[in-house]
Amino acid sequence: MTNTIAFILAILIMGFIALDHFVLEWGVVTFWFRKLLDLIDYIAIWR
Repeated sequence: MTNTIAFILAILIMGFIALDHFVLEWGVVTFWFRKLLDLIDYIAIWR
């Protein structure tokens, strides 16, 4: 991954989080963090 691609991806992710904050009131970020915690719990079971 080049620096340019990494920079563009970082800008897109930050833009999405800002959009979610101002428009959706953290609905999407909360949803994905809950799904991430569920995934971590699921993987921890199989340890």
